[in-house]
Amino acid sequence: MKRNLFIVITLILVILSVFIYWKYSFTYSEGYRAGLLQKFSYKGSIFKTYEGEMILSSISSNTNVALASEKFYFSVTNSNLAHQLDTIQGQNVIVHYVQKNGALIWRGESEYIVDSVKSIR
Repeated sequence: MKRNLFIVITLILVILSVFIYWKYSFTYSEGYRAGLLQKFSYKGSIFKTYEGEMILSSISSNTNVALASEKFYFSVTNSNLAHQLDTIQGQNVIVHYVQKNGALIWRGESEYIVDSVKSIR
């Protein structure tokens, strides 16, 4: 009886550990996004995180005015990168991101984590 209980508890802990890893640490996708860095802030009540917002223009007019766009919300965990993003607000940038399956409250609000940025001139 004790052996069966031990096996069941061990199995539950292993399954729970695999699920937590898959949900919060596993990289679901990664890639690049280009757009206008519209907003970047440091916010939160208990856990302060760096949060950003980019405008991704998909269709432009002859005068390079965005006609159709969508927003890309992201979080940043590196304070040096956050300072760099803070200084280039309002500019066109290319960011590299990794997408996790879930967001952790101390990592940021978004499942998209930006880990590098390049300003487009």
